[in-house]
Parts: sequence; structure tokens; C-alpha cells
Amino acid sequence: MDDIRIQESAELTPAQRDAIIAPLGRFSTDRGFPFRPEQVSLVLERGGEVLGGLIGATNWDWLHIEILSVDERLRGGGWGRRLVEAAEAVARQRGCVGAWVDTFSFQSPGFYERIGYAVFGELPSYPGAERRIFLRKML
Repeated sequence: MDDIRIQESAELTPAQRDAIIAPLGRFSTDRGFPFRPEQVSLVLERGGEVLGGLIGATNWDWLHIEILSVDERLRGGGWGRRLVEAAEAVARQRGCVGAWVDTFSFQSPGFYERIGYAVFGELPSYPGAERRIFLRKML
């Protein structure tokens, strides 16, 4: 055990990531909760130009929205709502019961609240005087 060390890595390879996740996946599976996230990827595009989209994953009956982005030229046109609704539809098809997202006080908590999400947690001073806000919605 003397040759074991902790090493910082600027970027993980896919093999390293899989190796790090594997013990946790086995632990969860042994307890009846297999770790099998399925990607949700929605692209907002016009004529081949990507104008935003949504990146997320479903696992353990929940959708996690990781990224929602809409080009500033399209903001206010309902595209963010449509992307979230499309992701929620995918989640329902996969048997999910809820969705969650985290955002920042300077970004879009009001947007998520307007479409039915409720705050369930916050981290203060993240970053500076701002807050990281966690929201959820039952599907």
C-alpha cells in the first residue's frame, strides 16, 4: 500500500472516468440501485447552425438537466421552455417521476420557477455574493 498515491489530473480519459465510477456503480447495484444513466441530448438548430440545446441524463427515475442554453438572438421566444418540455417528455417515456436542475442566482432560477420548478436547496457564496440554486419538478 505504500505505492498508492493521489494524483491530480487536468482531464480524465474515458477509461479513467469509467474506472473511477465502476466501484460506486457496483456498490449501488449490490444494493438494488443499478447506475445506468441515459443521456438526453437536444439540439436547437437552424440550417445546420447550432443555436442552443439541452444536455442531461436520466437515472434512478429522475431527469437531471445539466445544461440548457439558448442563443441570445432567440431568448424570450419560448425555446428554453420547449427544450425543457421536450426533455421532460423523454424522461416520462423512460419512466421518470421528476426532474432537477441547478442554476445560479445570476442566471435563470426565475425561468425554472415559471415553468413549475421549485427550489429545494441553495449554496451561498457560489460564486462571490451569488448563490447556486437547486430546483426540482415532479413529472
